[in-house]
Amino acid sequence: MKHLCWIGHPYFGAGLAAHGWEVTPIKRRSPGFVTWEEVVAACGEAPDAVVMGDASLPPVLFGVERWPCLTVMHFVDSHIHSWHPLYSRAFDLCSVSLRDHLPRFAALRADPSRVLWLPPWAPDHTGPRPGPKQWDLLFAGTVDPETTPGRHAFLHELGARFPGLHVARGDFGALFPRARVVLNYCERGDLNFRVFEALGTGACLLTPEVGHGQDSLFTPGRDLFTYPPGDMDALLATARALLADPAARARAGESGLARIDAAHRAAHRARDYAAWIAAHDAPALVAARRVSAPALLRSVLRVLYLHFAETTADPALRAGFLAMANGEPAPPRG
Repeated sequence: MKHLCWIGHPYFGAGLAAHGWEVTPIKRRSPGFVTWEEVVAACGEAPDAVVMGDASLPPVLFGVERWPCLTVMHFVDSHIHSWHPLYSRAFDLCSVSLRDHLPRFAALRADPSRVLWLPPWAPDHTGPRPGPKQWDLLFAGTVDPETTPGRHAFLHELGARFPGLHVARGDFGALFPRARVVLNYCERGDLNFRVFEALGTGACLLTPEVGHGQDSLFTPGRDLFTYPPGDMDALLATARALLADPAARARAGESGLARIDAAHRAAHRARDYAAWIAAHDAPALVAARRVSAPALLRSVLRVLYLHFAETTADPALRAGFLAMANGEPAPPRG
């Protein structure tokens, strides 16, 4: 059995154990560096592969362009971080959540098979729950004027025009089944996890018309319902029509759930990821990257590391980014 270290957001990492990998997790949800020595210590040996799950952080894998095993990163927040395609060059392979951003990553690779579209998914354990419907229109998630200003303003206006709107935070697996219609809002036009999470509970979903492959994964009017982004009138018209048609809501909920169960659970993503990694010649990729690491650092990565050194107020982080920019060992901690 091969050994894999999964760092950052856990995503479907644990599911790789069903496909021949011993998985050691290193959780990292805040800035700070992980060195190769720490990875080896956590695993008890040098792993065969390291995967970084995007946690919307600055680079945290210290000198990853020089690491002596297969390196992979799953990029989710490329709609927020424009530097992601450049940083992807530090890794042997990368997967991208947002399909319309694939060209930005693939253009930097001689072999496009080293970039994989891996859309979001629903957890394996969610599904419909019995019980009465409590809310006509539910939005579940963070609504904050500082961190999600567009969402906050939109839902504030919607609430004024539609008293049946309910906004909540908590366990979506428990919340979504209690709504007649689940509303999604995409702050930056991304195909977000809420689409898959809602459908994975059998909910009737009303979500913006976004790209990134949404219409290739789900059929509007059958699996879910859509509205033009920002079009309050269209949203309200569709929501009211759905609330007047329980049968249409039930059909969509069943159809969307069937799509999720067939292809869009965490177990499906783990299966596909394992197959994709296995399809590559890992030793050849690692050897080629390590030979090219000095040139890659000079031409691409150094400017990224210097940028983060200049923009952080944390002295330890600044020292680490400067050391990476110069190809030096990690500074001692403390």
